Amino acid sequence: MKTVTDIAELEALYDAPLQVVLDKVVTRLTPLYTEWINAARFCVLSTAGPEGTDGSPRGDVGPVARVVDDTTLHLPDWRGNNRMDTLRNIVTDGRISVLFIVPGATNVIRINGTAVLSDDPALTGTFEQGGKHPRTVIVITVGEVYYQCAKAIMRSELWTAAPRRDLPTAGQFVKEQQADFDAEGYDAGYDARAKTRMW
Repeated sequence: MKTVTDIAELEALYDAPLQVVLDKVVTRLTPLYTEWINAARFCVLSTAGPEGTDGSPRGDVGPVARVVDDTTLHLPDWRGNNRMDTLRNIVTDGRISVLFIVPGATNVIRINGTAVLSDDPALTGTFEQGGKHPRTVIVITVGEVYYQCAKAIMRSELWTAAPRRDLPTAGQFVKEQQADFDAEGYDAGYDARAKTRMW
């Protein structure tokens, strides 16, 4: 397999970007970007660290992230699987990228920047769901923000394709590695268990 190992070779394979693609990048959250992020209940947070890269889905019942000012976002770390891959990367590296997605919208918003973790009760206490608070809040400093054009979502028919009901379940993924695992029992009770552990 031939691989591309040189930037000049790579650039020769593609057309030059349109000027509008270059001009759309801003270094602060404008009012329109703020409006869009406030509508996003879901994002993918990407980090890098000494053990590798990580992409973590994040979601909430309201805005997934809180816009603090035009260069700062707060993203609560609600309950998950306690692997802490993303959090470890933030502590050791700090570089992050966030992809904000709104159901039905064909554009997505991308933020590149840096992040730190805070366990300050004065901050974690401002996020509350049913009397519970996140253990930490990811404090994001915006480096650049821009919209991603709609082609990827249009090509994938993400919002218009028929839902797939025949995919492997979480229990089946575990059973693939542990033959004696009760996949059916795990899957049957998952929704009920998850509802008590959302926050």
